[in-house]
Amino acid sequence: MRVAGAAVRKKREPAGVDETPDPNALLAWYDRHRRHLPWRSAPSERADPYHVWLSEIMLQQTTVKAVGPYYAKFLARWPDVQALAESPLDDVLRAWAGLGYYARARNLHACAKAVAGQHGGHFPDSEDALRTLPGIGGYTAAAITAIAFGRRAVAIDGNIERVIARLFAVEAQLPEAKSEIRARAETLVPVRRAGDFTQAMMDLGATICTPKKPACGICPWMSSCAARARGDAETFPRKAPKVEGRLRHGASFVVTRADGHVLVRTRPTKGLLGGMTEVPSTAWTHTFDEADVLAQAPMKANWRRLPGVVEHGFTHFPLQQVVYVARAQARTKAPPDMRWVALAELHGEALPNVMRKVVAHAGLGGRPK
Repeated sequence: MRVAGAAVRKKREPAGVDETPDPNALLAWYDRHRRHLPWRSAPSERADPYHVWLSEIMLQQTTVKAVGPYYAKFLARWPDVQALAESPLDDVLRAWAGLGYYARARNLHACAKAVAGQHGGHFPDSEDALRTLPGIGGYTAAAITAIAFGRRAVAIDGNIERVIARLFAVEAQLPEAKSEIRARAETLVPVRRAGDFTQAMMDLGATICTPKKPACGICPWMSSCAARARGDAETFPRKAPKVEGRLRHGASFVVTRADGHVLVRTRPTKGLLGGMTEVPSTAWTHTFDEADVLAQAPMKANWRRLPGVVEHGFTHFPLQQVVYVARAQARTKAPPDMRWVALAELHGEALPNVMRKVVAHAGLGGRPK
């Protein structure tokens, strides 16, 4: 397979590419310049599959900087997969609050329970077996297989995708380019040190082969990169124009009680932000009519609309919410399926970022980091 792959590369290499990419050159660079990350094992240590899995789930569509504190908090509270499996889902959601993409938290808990219950607390060491677990897709399964178990696997995240697209000047647009990028990456992954190679590719994309202004002059694969030879590295990977979702609107109702409590409820388990905590809110729709909004308020009260709107961007659509506030007497009972939470404990609830913005707009706490 490697000979055939080399033949393909030789045929497509433009003028100025001196050699085919050498995995050993990248590994030598990695040995000198590897990032020191809290979930990454030392060169002489074997990676812990639990640590690798936990970090990979958290890092999906989230930056290393944002994940660091959450990873440390989770590991301190749940040092192994068994401890995480035995924890209530509500506790996991509360610890995850603010990290976003909350389906990951639900899948994280479901996966921990599956590993504990079906695999004796040990992660399986093959891609096929890992992909049967909740929340583990192709990339995550390959990353765990390579990094935690040292087996040859092709893990392609956004950083690696960019490196390969530039290295071979892949002209197809994403997502159509994914199959060619995978085939190209397959020709590079070595049998030995597969985990280090995977992490080296990630580090190369994160620190040198960056989306803008890549540092081509210090890249260990400089002489092998087709995009560098062409002088248009920043144009790769090719991407189709992004289609923006239609703006949705809604309203949130922030009611505080005279004895220092705020009214909240838990969202349905399935669907967007499933199982998270929110202040009572309307549905988010394209046809929102504010003239009828108070008919959807959680209780009768002297509601006051706050100036401005709360804006938030989800993956598939932007959202604008108006916020209404009201006061209730002490010991007022909560409406069905709702509950009162002490204001001092609100920060410990599983509030998604959009709701953190809402309560901040209402003057009940700081904006999310």
